[in-house]
Amino acid sequence: MDQPAPYVHWGFILISLPNLVLIGVMLVLFALALVVPLPGHRKARVVEHSADPAVQPVAVPATATPDDPAGGWTNAVRRTIDRRLPLLELLPTRQPYYVGSWVYVFGVVTIAALVWVVLSGLVLAFEGPQWWHVSPQGHFVNSLHFWSVQMFFIFMVLHLWGQYWGAGWRDGRAQTWMIGVVIFAVSIVTAFTGYLAQQNFDSQWIAVNAKDAINASGSGVFFNPLNFGQMLGIHVMLLPILVTILVVVHVVQVRMRGVVRPLGAPPVTADPAPGVAQ
Repeated sequence: MDQPAPYVHWGFILISLPNLVLIGVMLVLFALALVVPLPGHRKARVVEHSADPAVQPVAVPATATPDDPAGGWTNAVRRTIDRRLPLLELLPTRQPYYVGSWVYVFGVVTIAALVWVVLSGLVLAFEGPQWWHVSPQGHFVNSLHFWSVQMFFIFMVLHLWGQYWGAGWRDGRAQTWMIGVVIFAVSIVTAFTGYLAQQNFDSQWIAVNAKDAINASGSGVFFNPLNFGQMLGIHVMLLPILVTILVVVHVVQVRMRGVVRPLGAPPVTADPAPGVAQ
């Protein structure tokens, strides 16, 4: 305990030897948990052959009893999910004709840009500021991350405008609309912390000028824009995960409730022939 622990250095990975051994033990225990059966585990018993030739042997779990209630809470959760979000709605083969509007295309492009933002951000987080400021590859990935963010905001604003002027909260879709607004608000904070984490003159200028505004709002007790470690941690670990989760929830909400009809458009009730858009 009085001596510093030895470290293993491989690429960008730097870990102490005791922690590496502990992780190895955890992986071994995990592998054993997958292959070693629980104590008292019994194989399924087989019902004896009946005198009736039409009755076939049936495998019955050893733990099953006639008094067990049918289903249980897992079956109840499954029925709830199937009722609220059936697979046909989650992965539909046909959509109403107005789904072809550019407003919804902007939403899809926003999600595509988010994928590039996350992928390039992961590379930047692993390599560090020195790599993205000095290395040519770092310059490229940093530029890819920057322009992906620009595309994300451009198409998200266009999608948000289209839904606003089309009253996208109609017909019970207020929750879907509000989740989209929250995504926009959280994305602004995410982009702000990203600028502060750039570690260049622009980020220093933004941090110095934002410090007084943040302190005046009362949130300076929690956030210090001059603290690079805090801003990088918030930008890398907290806000992108939150944005990604909200986007997934937003898409699921759209699948559950469908796409809102344009203003003045009649509801689609006819069931067209297969392969024909509604």
